[in-house]
Amino acid sequence: MNETAHSPEALDRLARRRAGVKLGFYIHALVYILVNVLLAFLSGMSGRHWAVFPALGWGLGLMIHGLVVFLAMPGGGLFQQLMARERASLERQYARDPW
Repeated sequence: MNETAHSPEALDRLARRRAGVKLGFYIHALVYILVNVLLAFLSGMSGRHWAVFPALGWGLGLMIHGLVVFLAMPGGGLFQQLMARERASLERQYARDPW
C-alpha cells in the first residue's frame, strides 16, 4: 500500500469523513424524534392514531441508516470527539507493522 495513505493528512481526511457520516446519523435521529413527537401530538389532538404510520416508515429508514453507519464504522460522540477517536483508531491501525 502507498505510504502516503498512512500520512497524518490522509488519516485526518478519513477521520473527518467518518465522523461526518456518524454526525449525519445523529442529526437524522434527532429530526426523526422531534418530528414524530409533533406528529404524535397532532394525532392525539385529532383523536385518531395515524402518526404511527409515518413513525414506522421513517423508523425503518432510520434503522437502515444506523446499520450502515455503525456496522461499517463503530463508535460515537459529537463531531470533534468522533474525529479524534477515528484519527486515534486509524493511527493505531496503521502503526502496526507486521514486518
